[in-house]
Amino acid sequence: MSLTLTVDGERWRAHLRSVVAQNPGIVPVTKGNGYGFGLARLARRAQWLADHADETGAPLDTIAVGTYDEIEQMASRYSGDLLVLTPWRPFRAALDRDARTASRVVHTVSRPEDLAGLRAHDPDARFVLEQLTSMRRHGMTRRELAAAADALGGERSGLRGVAMHLPLNTTSHLGEVTRLINDIVASGLPTRTVFVSHLTHAEMTSLASSYPDFTVRPRIGTDLWLGDRGALRVGATVLDVHAVDRGDTFGYRGRSVPKDGHIVVVSGGTAHGIGLEAPTGDQSLRARAATLARGGLDAVGFVRSPFSIDGKQRLFAEPPHMQASMLFVPSGARVPRVGEDIEVRVRFTATDFDRVVVS
Repeated sequence: MSLTLTVDGERWRAHLRSVVAQNPGIVPVTKGNGYGFGLARLARRAQWLADHADETGAPLDTIAVGTYDEIEQMASRYSGDLLVLTPWRPFRAALDRDARTASRVVHTVSRPEDLAGLRAHDPDARFVLEQLTSMRRHGMTRRELAAAADALGGERSGLRGVAMHLPLNTTSHLGEVTRLINDIVASGLPTRTVFVSHLTHAEMTSLASSYPDFTVRPRIGTDLWLGDRGALRVGATVLDVHAVDRGDTFGYRGRSVPKDGHIVVVSGGTAHGIGLEAPTGDQSLRARAATLARGGLDAVGFVRSPFSIDGKQRLFAEPPHMQASMLFVPSGARVPRVGEDIEVRVRFTATDFDRVVVS
């Protein structure tokens, strides 16, 4: 009676080993809801990958976590370094760190003033400097990197590299990354290690050829944990089925049934992330048309759900509840039985499952 993620364990583990083997220096990204698997499970799996370095040929010495609040549960399950992706700031969790894990933390510094603040707070702190990319979220400009280099002097003083968070949906990042690496060289920073995100394997190969004196370390999350969708299946349990006639009322808001059929109640609701939609950023005409179509369906009480029965996506009868959803199945379509599992399409990074079953 739950929303369940079922994982073909052998296939998933083979995929993980393959990705690690193809990306030397990989830094697995483990953050948020753990890509649907949960942070604790990903930390244990990262440790498993580290323990199998003889098979992959790629030692796994670092994982990336999203925030300082995630450190504790990861540190007890993974023995390597913990790179915090959220930039260090002189307040809250960034200052309140467990002494037992402090030596394993690698901070991200994205402002010149924070470099001074971090070193004053912890002279032994290890860190990466984040470089401003076309994302324009966090990061230092070329001049600020040069100022950071002057502040550090000739010694590394805890510096572990420079980080670049690149945008999605671009044809190639090589031009931008080339410019950014040249800025690192020009700044005089005493490092030749770069942590990057969202580069293809071909782009990584090209950079290794163009900059043989640099170590380029890819931070990979989605392509690692979710890269083989065929190994993952999401199912929801059918909890109840009710035959209804056209005009019958149902649900919290007393809506009327548009035609004969069945109300099918399934596990999975807003508490799991079902029915909660984040902006996609897709500005194509097709995407805009789909948005208008969904809005029209919503206006008359029909909204396509992520739940499928026999390969057919069914409509929400009304907005999903906290832990369950009501679907409308029209007359003539097969009605699933109570206890049956039906398939669900979800956005893994925004879904919390009741159970994760790895075979």
